[in-house]
Amino acid sequence: MIFSICVHSAPYSSQSSHSAYQFAKTLLAQGHQLYRVFFYQDGVHNATKLAAPPQDEIDLYSAWQKLAQEHQVDLVVCIAAALKRGLVNQEEANRYQKESNNLADGFSLSGLGQLVDAAVNSDRLITFGH
Repeated sequence: MIFSICVHSAPYSSQSSHSAYQFAKTLLAQGHQLYRVFFYQDGVHNATKLAAPPQDEIDLYSAWQKLAQEHQVDLVVCIAAALKRGLVNQEEANRYQKESNNLADGFSLSGLGQLVDAAVNSDRLITFGH
């Protein structure tokens, strides 16, 4: 079965982001496909490269990146939600004349069309957070 996941919550503000990550790992371990993870609203905070969680907690930022590298998962961040929350890639940093970018490697900025595409090309779209 082909799944996509939409994450609406920031890491560490609720269990949702961690649950989404565990769900992704489990479905891949069971032989399913993960078409895309779309980060929306406060979920875009999962894609920052500037966070440094305590060493005794899971590093969800790196965990998502590792999952994407190991399983070629498409990690897409809603560009409008990201810009509102101060998350930019190099292209947007240049466009808005910011000194630097803070989008972690392995994530890409795109629009809601990518969420629609994920829904169309997946058997199930699972949402975490509200």
